[in-house]
Amino acid sequence: MLFGQKFKKVMKTTVAGATFAALAISTTSVNAETLRGASMFDGNHTFTKTMVKFGELVEQYYDGDVEFDLRLNGELGVEKDYVTFLNQGVAIDYTILAPSNMARFAPSIPLMDMPFLFRDLDHWNTVLSSDTLAPLEKELSDKADIVIVGYAGGGTRNLISSKRISNMDELAGHKMRVMGAPIQAQIFAAIGAAPSAISYNEVYNAIQTGVVSGLENEAASIQNLKFYEVAPNVTLTSHTITVRPIVFSGKSFRKLPEKLQAAIKKAGKEAGDFGRELETREDGIKLKQMADAGQIQVAEFANRDQLLTIVKPVQDKFAASINATELLEAIRSK
Repeated sequence: MLFGQKFKKVMKTTVAGATFAALAISTTSVNAETLRGASMFDGNHTFTKTMVKFGELVEQYYDGDVEFDLRLNGELGVEKDYVTFLNQGVAIDYTILAPSNMARFAPSIPLMDMPFLFRDLDHWNTVLSSDTLAPLEKELSDKADIVIVGYAGGGTRNLISSKRISNMDELAGHKMRVMGAPIQAQIFAAIGAAPSAISYNEVYNAIQTGVVSGLENEAASIQNLKFYEVAPNVTLTSHTITVRPIVFSGKSFRKLPEKLQAAIKKAGKEAGDFGRELETREDGIKLKQMADAGQIQVAEFANRDQLLTIVKPVQDKFAASINATELLEAIRSK
């Protein structure tokens, strides 16, 4: 679906029941820069809302002609496709990505999204509001030619399963989908599950056919992609507070006027702040909506502290393997 933002005249556009401020003109300037974005989700998802906000802020800070072509609902593929496009400088210029999906280009980048990394929301926000992750940003830029311009995220990820899981015994051998970065599989294997890396667009069918019994995700994606239809049990492991960088293709970025580059960087930071506040606020609301509608059954996980003890050596080993021990300690000490 095309959700175009084009500059200089403000109008309202409705996408999938959500109203956004879209910027449009009836004719296109031959000198206008066109920035192409992609979202796997519809207009109600926080990622999409954050990218819309990003466009509005770029318009606010850039005194020039620029247009936005934002495609929704996975029209341009899934996140692993977006990573390739950004690296090659084709098809899209910007999006929001899970760090683990960029691991094949920048092996250290999944550290920022490692399960059980953040103590709580305050710790998470402190890290993302500082320059602590600058070494990972540099690696991503150097190895993948992808530039981080802001940090969104804020959803709390829990276990989602076709059967009830509430303790270590029930977790043992649980077949679950994880993202492709090795650290994800290592963490969940350490706590007794049987993780498999499966493409995101195949997860629903994989649960439906019994290939896996569930996945781990945040409330917005459970609701948006209707995972509750095949996996209605949510276990509150709260293992991850998501870090979702707003990213730009380095090849595309370098072609832009310097003033537009500056506007993108400023807008990216502020859009990230917007996205974090939005997703953090909406996460609990969406979980309650699904529970109240009878779509999910929510359970606590007994002895969650035991999980934190089990995974710490795995985290330490991973950090050492990518020469990021100091970075991990810097994050922990914030």
